[in-house]
Amino acid sequence: MSVALRRRRNAELGLGILAGAVTVGGYILVALSDAPDLPADLPLFLGTVIGLYVVAHLAVRRLAPRADATLLPVVALLNGIGFFTITRLDRELARIQAGWVLVGVAAFVLTLLFVRDTRVLERYRYTALVLGMCFLLLPLVPGIGRTINGARLWVSIGPLNFQPGEAAKVLLVVFFAAYLTEQRALLAEGTWRVGRFMLPAPRHLGPLLLAWGASIVVMVQEKDLGSSLLFFGVFALMLYMATSRAWFLAGALTLFIGGALIAYQLFDHVQVRVSTWLDPWPEAKTDGYQIIQSWYAFGTGGAMGTGLGLGNPDKIPNAATDFVYSAIGEELGLVGTLAVLAAFMLLVGSAFRVAVDAQRLFPKLFAAGLATIVGLQTVIILGGVTRLIPLTGITLPFVSYGGSSLVANFVIVALLLRISDEARRNPSDDRDVRTTRDAAR
Repeated sequence: MSVALRRRRNAELGLGILAGAVTVGGYILVALSDAPDLPADLPLFLGTVIGLYVVAHLAVRRLAPRADATLLPVVALLNGIGFFTITRLDRELARIQAGWVLVGVAAFVLTLLFVRDTRVLERYRYTALVLGMCFLLLPLVPGIGRTINGARLWVSIGPLNFQPGEAAKVLLVVFFAAYLTEQRALLAEGTWRVGRFMLPAPRHLGPLLLAWGASIVVMVQEKDLGSSLLFFGVFALMLYMATSRAWFLAGALTLFIGGALIAYQLFDHVQVRVSTWLDPWPEAKTDGYQIIQSWYAFGTGGAMGTGLGLGNPDKIPNAATDFVYSAIGEELGLVGTLAVLAAFMLLVGSAFRVAVDAQRLFPKLFAAGLATIVGLQTVIILGGVTRLIPLTGITLPFVSYGGSSLVANFVIVALLLRISDEARRNPSDDRDVRTTRDAAR
């Protein structure tokens, strides 16, 4: 490893240790709010936090040494803030979340280990499409699909309970990036004349219509506005990034609004979400209770917050999942919420920088799609808890409680690091990778 690469990885390690110190400090403050003594499990917790990060860092150092040095430390910081916030709300959930962090780091390492070249993913585009659609619609299968908190997003197989839609979003982005790489010229230039305009042939718009249909199915049958908006938004933005045609965004927005209006007229749960967003006070003891408690939490926190362990964020229903940002706002105040927002901006900005640096079109679009997933998901959930848009039930990446989301997001970061490493790889290094892979066969 060259001196420059060693410095990059050492910077990553140093930033990660700083993120670990923030996590441990927050955990200590939460523990001291309940008892005057330091928690007995502090050494074990400290070793686990630092140990998991070191494992992830060593995997990057060994398997993707040229990768961006910002992504992993920011993820560690967000995950740490989420962990001590969940600990403050429910220690049992925090123990479960710690187990999911372990699984997420394992998935991160395995992704770096097995995905050595993103061209492999490009070749299996239609396999990714089929698997993604199957995962997306799996909760609708009788017997294994489960409805929790009004949304049919869960699958239970024996003791395992998970959200297959989290895996679907990564698989579908693989397909869409590969499809746009292949059809970019036809979509951008158009082959079908309508008056003065050249439009793509209808068959070339099939994936967009498929995405629209899938998002409407999710919204109607699975009763989940957030995932519906996320899936369709990611695909529409990727189409725009591939073609630079703004009218694709206008058409996509028209399709989504049309489907949403139809769903609003037909389904009561959509009407409830919208009416609660417009005015929650008439239903202050029922459907509007969550968002009202969220406002009180932000107001109580003020600029500097009440202090970790000194507020009452547990009064917010589902505070560890949908409203974890409100819990942070109460105890860390405006300063804390802006710090979390800045961390997400740095994470998404670094992910888009990976896309810009990529040399080939597929990894460029793939990285942009993965960055859009994280960014749009963050905007949707933060917009919901602040009443900018109707409330949805998706998680805040790396911060909210939720195993499926956490594992999927660790995989996303690993894929971004792989793309970043490929972008900085010398041609001779690329030949070495192919030689090693051929020898392994």
